[in-house]
Amino acid sequence: MKRATALASVAVLLGAAIANAQIPQIRGYYLNVPTWSDSNLAAVGGFGDINRLRLMSEPNFGDFRIQVAYEHLLQLSQRAGSSASGLFVGAPGGGEWLDLQWVIEETDHVSWAHRFDRLNIGWAPSDALDMVLGRQTISWATTLFLTPADPFIPFDPSDPFRVYRAGVDAFRLQFFPGPLSDFDFVVRPADFSTGETLSVLGRGRTVWKSWELSGWLGMLYDEPAAALGAAGGIGAIAVRAEAVVQRDDSVAVLRGTIGIDGLINAWGKDLYYVFEYQRDGFGAANSAELVQVIQSRAFAQGQLQVLGRDELVAQGSYQLHPLWAVTLLVMTNLDDPSVLFSPAASYSVSNEISASAGFFLGFGDDTPSLASPIPSEYGLVPAFLYLSVEVFF
Repeated sequence: MKRATALASVAVLLGAAIANAQIPQIRGYYLNVPTWSDSNLAAVGGFGDINRLRLMSEPNFGDFRIQVAYEHLLQLSQRAGSSASGLFVGAPGGGEWLDLQWVIEETDHVSWAHRFDRLNIGWAPSDALDMVLGRQTISWATTLFLTPADPFIPFDPSDPFRVYRAGVDAFRLQFFPGPLSDFDFVVRPADFSTGETLSVLGRGRTVWKSWELSGWLGMLYDEPAAALGAAGGIGAIAVRAEAVVQRDDSVAVLRGTIGIDGLINAWGKDLYYVFEYQRDGFGAANSAELVQVIQSRAFAQGQLQVLGRDELVAQGSYQLHPLWAVTLLVMTNLDDPSVLFSPAASYSVSNEISASAGFFLGFGDDTPSLASPIPSEYGLVPAFLYLSVEVFF
């Protein structure tokens, strides 16, 4: 009942907004990804195809605005039991409180779902104050790939098919006391398989000398939590770090990431690099703990981007030509040990169209045992090839 009432309230507000607004501009995004994956003990391989269609609009009317993003995700697979997305989850999720996502068809070869990925109304009576209610995106990351202090549905660092961050259902108040400082207050109810939770967090951010400093404090998924973040430069190298401490079953858990990134000239072209290391108290200290991590509350609540306690990520992007670029992503679980290896190439067809191709290979122990049903995080990842075309309109 409370969800129906909340959804009706948002719908009334949006309806009133549309009634007083001009005809909104509608933008769109289409993604098509033909795929092939190998078969192994953990996956049924075969050919597949991923289709994502997204329609977006953000009309403004005075101090008010609305934001709507409606998305379809259609996955086709050659073999029963296989997934076109191979390594990745399908429609984004993470305990949404409002019922704004639905399944159209789910068979052995077809998975078709649709959802409102954004549906909110905002009010900005001045340049110093902004309030948003409804499904929206909230990103508090300081680091680039591994972001333990980003509390609400962080990106999967290995997923190349997700351009837009998944929305969460929340009330958000932002206050801007000056051009280099801001304060965020967020209330987010959620409903996971582990039960209903409430998060109430306040975050402050400012600039000191050449460093951006931030921190948040409050209740995260019904448990006390706090985080700190810092980003700045040492010469030509950017340094980023964030850390969070939170309680889990009366035990304090520490999580943190530190990384560097920068741009150098190599053979007359630009090479952009990123290195990040994460130490995560929620992660598995060895392969025997991987099953326990996957069954944990933190995993069910979408807090884990990777499964290991010690993870290292490296990425390099090289600009071969104004229209051509190549990238290499390497993710390593230092506790298994296992490695995910992913090279790719991209081409800018036009301002609105881009194409890319790449593959994923996992290296590590791939033989399950009674002591380690999941022998390593990346060892069971099958060979996975893809082509991708993105169109913005």
